[in-house]
Amino acid sequence: MLITPWSETEVLPELRAQVWELQEQAWPSGGFDPGLSRDPALDPRSMLLVDGGGRVLAALDLLSEELAHAGEVFTARGLSCVVTDRAHRGRGHGGRPVAAARRAVEESGADLGLFTCDRVLGGFYESAGWAALPGTVLVGGAPEDPAISPASTRPPWRGSAPGGPGRSGTASWAPGSPSIRAPPTG
Repeated sequence: MLITPWSETEVLPELRAQVWELQEQAWPSGGFDPGLSRDPALDPRSMLLVDGGGRVLAALDLLSEELAHAGEVFTARGLSCVVTDRAHRGRGHGGRPVAAARRAVEESGADLGLFTCDRVLGGFYESAGWAALPGTVLVGGAPEDPAISPASTRPPWRGSAPGGPGRSGTASWAPGSPSIRAPPTG
């Protein structure tokens, strides 16, 4: 099996169709594959776990955003749409791209790898090398319709922190910092 990291625009149509099917398994919309579904400003990267027969077993997207915190600007990459084919769950397939994404975040020079997830999935992400940021709340979206991720139900997670490969170590980051506000994305 192979983990293939691509810019969203480079994903082959037959693989993109399989990713859409997996996303529909997890989050049924009844709609059609929109093709390119991410704002190009977020530098969307798709990571797919593909078996020897060309079947996508698991997929995720990595998105990039600048975050202002404590008077500094940080580059963050975050997980989105992590999904594993129902027929192949429980075999470690989903953890492989999640762990690869963590390494990709660190190698990219980003200051942070951030995302939120339901509490029940915490152990899954921990096993792939991510760590919780208890007490931290992420606020994003548009000012007129902010998306708030309360730490009590969807705690933020991190894969690397300032002082790592993307930062000289001058910034301070403490789990439990009051909040991180992302600029609007549209």
